[in-house]
This record gives sequence, structure tokens and C-alpha cells, in this order.
Amino acid sequence: MKALAYVRVSTGRQGDSGAGLAAQRAAILVECQRRGWAEADVRWVEEVASAKSAKRPRLEEALAALRAGEAGVLIVSKLDRLGRSLLDVVSIMQIAQREGWVLIALDSPIDLSTPAGEAVAGVLAVFGQLERRLIGERTRDGLAVKRAEGVRLGRPPALPDDVRSRIRAEREEGKTLRAIAAALNDDHVATAHGGKAWYPSSVRAVLTSRP
Repeated sequence: MKALAYVRVSTGRQGDSGAGLAAQRAAILVECQRRGWAEADVRWVEEVASAKSAKRPRLEEALAALRAGEAGVLIVSKLDRLGRSLLDVVSIMQIAQREGWVLIALDSPIDLSTPAGEAVAGVLAVFGQLERRLIGERTRDGLAVKRAEGVRLGRPPALPDDVRSRIRAEREEGKTLRAIAAALNDDHVATAHGGKAWYPSSVRAVLTSRP
């Protein structure tokens, strides 16, 4: 069986020294021998990438090779080599199950070639979904706090200063919001986000926004 062995270290120094990579390679080779896999059937994929970085180009190459049927197994010495979080790992497990290749992590019970390994993957998927929902709730709660504090959310206004000045000046002259909007539409003045139609509500938004 053709296998891809993915090894990753977090710093350039570790990559140059080979210490971290060597330890991972040694552990994977022992497992390959235990399974009776010939070393010639194992392709090594090495990467130097920070644990905080979402960019893993070599891992993406490995996943593409698995998708193309160039190998049937992805093996790692440790589960945390695959991603920054449980969500990353669960995502890769789900890809493996969907595309029909095997994921093996030597430091965990995850081995999608066995029923027990698939069961563990199912449990992790449940916790991954829980983590995703908790992140969503924290994000919503954080946005609610910012709104309560008066922080303006969303895209920053892109209205030219001269248009803002015009709207304020016309309002100070006593014009109604509807009249100001109608004049802006007559002059084909674009709105803050590129729209062509002004309304009293959009004029009011400009007047109440920060300069």
C-alpha cells in the first residue's frame, strides 16, 4: 500500500537541524515495519510551519495526492502535526472518510483502517462540532459587547468627505432628510457603499456617524 508520511516542525531551526523531523521519521518507520510496509512504498512529505499558521502548503499537496489516488494512507507521528486545533484535525478526518483513504496518527487511537479507529473519529467529530458552536457563540457574544459599548461594526464608511460636508451643510440649512436624499439622487451621488439610491434613512446614518 502506498503511504504518505507527513512530518512537520514549527521552526526553521528545527527543520535545519533535522532533530524534530528525524524523531518523527523514526517513529513512522517503526510503525511501517510493524505493518509490513516496504520503505519504498512510503513517500515523505516534510514541512516547516508554525503551529499558529494556517498555511500548510505541503500538507495541502499531500491531501491533493490522496484525493488523486496516488496513495491510500496518510500517517503522522502525532495528531497535532496535522492542524492547529481539533477542528482542523476533524476536518481532515472527515475528508479521509469521504474520499476513502486512511488516516493514522501514532500517538492516538485514530486509525481509520479499523472499526475502533473509526469510532474514535466519530467521537472527535462530535467534540469538533461542539467546539465550532462554542466559537460561534463566543463570537456573537463578543460582537454584542462591542455594540453595547458603542463600537461601530461592519465595513468602514467609504463616503468622500465632500459628500459628508454637503449633507451636513444642507441639514443645517433646514432641509429635510427626504429633500437631501432627493438632491443627492438628482446629482447621481453614489452612497457610501457604491449604491445609486439615497433614502432619508441613509442620510440620517451619515449625519449620526462619526466624522
